[in-house]
Amino acid sequence: MYTVLDSPIGELRIVEYDGAITAIDFSPYDDRSGRPRGARDDRHPVLAEATRQLRAYFSRELSEFDLPLAPAGTPFQQRVWEQLQGIGFGETATYGQIAHRLGMTNAASRAVGLANGRNPIPIVIPCHRVIGADGTLTGYAGGVQRKQLLLELEQDALF
Repeated sequence: MYTVLDSPIGELRIVEYDGAITAIDFSPYDDRSGRPRGARDDRHPVLAEATRQLRAYFSRELSEFDLPLAPAGTPFQQRVWEQLQGIGFGETATYGQIAHRLGMTNAASRAVGLANGRNPIPIVIPCHRVIGADGTLTGYAGGVQRKQLLLELEQDALF
């Protein structure tokens, strides 16, 4: 099942499967992922709750999501995505810092970046909070402009 949410960063498609969120897609949608979507159901309880929490996040009323998540990925990707969830609201971490948290060296930064870019549940699993070693906003699956808007939203909410 899926639903669609209008947001300050564009339309988002929220996908649920077997009682958990499996994807949040930025528009324009790339339907080549092969992920099951099913029919649109705006009243599905998990999708309705995800929509409620995302609206609260964009309204600066929510800083931590509490949703059942089931991102599909390799064991390494799962470990990276788990680390992303430890980056607090309004904070950032570098790819190298994430690599170190995984017990790896800076040489693993590129692998961390690739896993970060494959995160199927952006915003909720906050891949936008990962930045380059020099503090620059590096690539983002939703585009660097969206990444900047998300980081600014969180900074503004803190002050």
